[in-house]
Amino acid sequence: MAEEKLAWAFSFPSITDGRLDLAAFKGNVLLVANTASFCGFTYQYEGLEKLHRAEAARGLTVIGVPSRDFNQESADNATVKAFCETRYSVEFPLTGISHVHGPLAAPFYAWVRDMCGWQPDWNFNKVLIGRDGRVAGTFGSGDEPARGRLQEAITAALAKAA
Repeated sequence: MAEEKLAWAFSFPSITDGRLDLAAFKGNVLLVANTASFCGFTYQYEGLEKLHRAEAARGLTVIGVPSRDFNQESADNATVKAFCETRYSVEFPLTGISHVHGPLAAPFYAWVRDMCGWQPDWNFNKVLIGRDGRVAGTFGSGDEPARGRLQEAITAALAKAA
């Protein structure tokens, strides 16, 4: 029997250089959001950063995955990073610009699609990863950070042991 893959097996290019290995966050709860700078949901950067700061001590890490899949992101990582830092004071980890949808999806997103039959259908879709490295939920653009069913799922994930 093949060993089950967990989120910790994946990495993304970093927004600056090198890799952003999800294994570095093993035992934490991850909220992975595909992001874009020119979307009607871009304001969610503010809520994601507030959530990241508020819950980091309890083990939550927000990870932003800028993507051009929906044609609403800048063309290069440096521009995205500068926008996020100056406009929204983003300090949570950002990956390099990555595919999140379709046949070119980054391995993490292909894994989520294979495990859950789900893939982002727009910007600011979110994947919640439990402390055990498994998908704990998937959420759409309309699921605001720290509100409603997303907040309930995060609270439940944080309450569980690794």
